[in-house]
Amino acid sequence: MGGDCSRILIMQKTKKKIVNILFIMAVIIILAGGFYLAEKSILPHERINVEDPVTVRVQSGSSLTEIAKLLDEKGVIRNVNDFILTVKIFRAANRLKAGQYEFQPGLSNYKVMKKLMEGSISDEKIVIPEGYTSKQIASLLQKRLEIDSTEFVSLIKDKNLLQETGVESNSFEGYLYPDTYHLNWGISARSVIKRLVKEFHRNFTDSLKSAARQKGWDVHQIVTLASIIEGEAILDEERRTISSVYHNRLVKGMLLQADPTIQFIIPDGPRRLLNRDLRLDSPYNTYMYAGLPPGPVNNPGIKSMIAAIDPADTPYLYFVARGDGGHTFSRTLNQHLRAKRDFDRHRREVYGKKRK
Repeated sequence: MGGDCSRILIMQKTKKKIVNILFIMAVIIILAGGFYLAEKSILPHERINVEDPVTVRVQSGSSLTEIAKLLDEKGVIRNVNDFILTVKIFRAANRLKAGQYEFQPGLSNYKVMKKLMEGSISDEKIVIPEGYTSKQIASLLQKRLEIDSTEFVSLIKDKNLLQETGVESNSFEGYLYPDTYHLNWGISARSVIKRLVKEFHRNFTDSLKSAARQKGWDVHQIVTLASIIEGEAILDEERRTISSVYHNRLVKGMLLQADPTIQFIIPDGPRRLLNRDLRLDSPYNTYMYAGLPPGPVNNPGIKSMIAAIDPADTPYLYFVARGDGGHTFSRTLNQHLRAKRDFDRHRREVYGKKRK
């Protein structure tokens, strides 16, 4: 009986030693794993010969593995599997956001993951020139931000979006304010339109609306005329004079005969216009139909909108390009035809020199 008790005590002690040994081994393994995770995930890593930030574009719908491979290719992380392990440990696989990111050199896997989780997206500087049409803006945004240009163009006449943004027109043409913007890569076409229209409303102030109303014009008419001025003017100092020509023609009931309205309806513009272009049957053809066209033919800047509201006081009814960015303005048709002959002669001389 005493021997049995001794054996039981020995077995219990042995078991306790084994448990202690296993516990110590487990602690060692956990600590080793922790050090490994810290070294791989928390501590920064060095990228050889790389000092500048790296730009990475994460596409919407990308898997964790695809993101990890992309980051590895760009040199943002040093090991695909280590990054995937970090993300899985923090259960963040479904919380990484698409967009364009700038990563500084030497970030840890953890900091890279946090940046992707927080959507710390870098922006792109986009300059939308005055006088661009909605199609030109769509093309620009597709090249710079990979926005679907087809979707963008389809939204230009979206009735619900027009109503939502307070644009009293059947199209956003004319209301996409040209300016310099900082836009996030991955932004939607709808969001860009709303941003540009918001800037239009901010610039076309209540005082400008009031000034237009005092002269019997509404916002849409002003923007429409401004788009024609924008299409013609190169020199800022000529905008109000060009505006005066169109105002004078409207008062006299003359056709506006504005080339920008023809550029708007030809499918392959902008280009040098031909006589056959002037015969295109469209309500936008101001060589055929009197008055303003149905709407803007491009997206004008604020200077052209102010010129449309406040034209210079001139007797001019005609103008033609001089070939140096400016125009020759005329009161009579005969004066205009002489100026036009002078310009045609100048153009032939320039063309002849280029051919030589």
